[in-house]
Amino acid sequence: MSETMTGEIRAQISKTKADLRKNGVDLAVAFEKVDALIEAQIQTIETEVKSGISPVPVCDYADIAAGGLDDDMTARIKQRGVLIMRNTFAADRVEGWNTWLMGYVEKNNYFERQKEKDGMDQYFANLSSSRPQIFGLYWSKPQMEARTSTELATARQWLNRLWDFDSANGIEFDPDRECLYADRLRQREPGDNTLGLSPHVDGGSVERWIDPGYQRVYRHLLSGDIGSYEAFDAAYRTTTREIPSPAVCSMFRTYQGWTALSRQGPGDGTLNLVPIANAMAWIILRALQDDVADDELCGAAPSRALTISQIYHAKLLRAYVPIPVVEPGDTVWWHPDVIHGVEDHHNGTGYSNVMYIGAAPACEKNDAFLPRQLKAFEAGESSPDFAAENYEVDFEGRFTPDMLSQLGRTQMGYKD
Repeated sequence: MSETMTGEIRAQISKTKADLRKNGVDLAVAFEKVDALIEAQIQTIETEVKSGISPVPVCDYADIAAGGLDDDMTARIKQRGVLIMRNTFAADRVEGWNTWLMGYVEKNNYFERQKEKDGMDQYFANLSSSRPQIFGLYWSKPQMEARTSTELATARQWLNRLWDFDSANGIEFDPDRECLYADRLRQREPGDNTLGLSPHVDGGSVERWIDPGYQRVYRHLLSGDIGSYEAFDAAYRTTTREIPSPAVCSMFRTYQGWTALSRQGPGDGTLNLVPIANAMAWIILRALQDDVADDELCGAAPSRALTISQIYHAKLLRAYVPIPVVEPGDTVWWHPDVIHGVEDHHNGTGYSNVMYIGAAPACEKNDAFLPRQLKAFEAGESSPDFAAENYEVDFEGRFTPDMLSQLGRTQMGYKD
């Protein structure tokens, strides 16, 4: 980003803070209220961890398919902002996908081609760990079969309905119609110690303070009405606008997520997170306190992931925990505001492999993205949200439009 653009953004940050102060909001008092709420949740999580209890909610896909979960479990998921859904896919099917993908990478000489394109993806450049072993592949058969499966359609419909999508702003999205979002995959070798990601939040960094859409999303926090803030309130979330950058998601996602292709858990170079859905309230107000420079936001930088650091966010990182062991076919889902990262060291004995597949329900913002993605799909090019590496243009075994089910065609944005 140019120095001119950096200066413009710094000016916007300063203006945002000045405007809030003019509005007479006591941001210190607001932060104290949020701090107390978050501290109570952190202490609960710390107690659970000490007792050997994972703070990450776990359910079985069969219960979702049969009609859902009880109110207590649903409330726990909304509080924690994360869910592991066991047995979403049959293990033998997923193990076949994993084997197929390993062959897809090898027979198409992905590693050799990647060396020619190193340095194109700078999204995670400000995070403390090195670049993860994430592959710029979007259109393999396993990825597309999983994305367009009836299993994920059922799971995402239920998950989407945890949101208040019929908000004071109107109907924000259709929870029953999914827009396919093509993301990448991870194949992490055992013994790797260079491919982690430090704690962060995707989907916007400085935008969360200066974008008008995000200001409306966090309107209760910025006005001091802390008690009215709800992380699963969808109001205005589909109106946010991100600063364009490779690997910054242009769609509204109700959840980020992945499908486990191999067994993995604590120590296996896999997911860690802060299971507090409303932790973003703390992050937003922390950056507006008097000890942070007028043109700074606790280290947030445009066109980058939102870094969560020991310098500003040490309290939240007390609740940074690994997910429990997952098996092939389990899926993991987390709220788009949830802090997450990837372990620096893979101390396990097998590959730690996943397909990144989240939830992006139909709305004006997501429908507008589909034609761009559809064009890339038909050409075998990289998803337009990511660096234009275009590995799969001539890959053997790439998924093609004639292979789509009717559900898949709808999700991809075909009009028939």
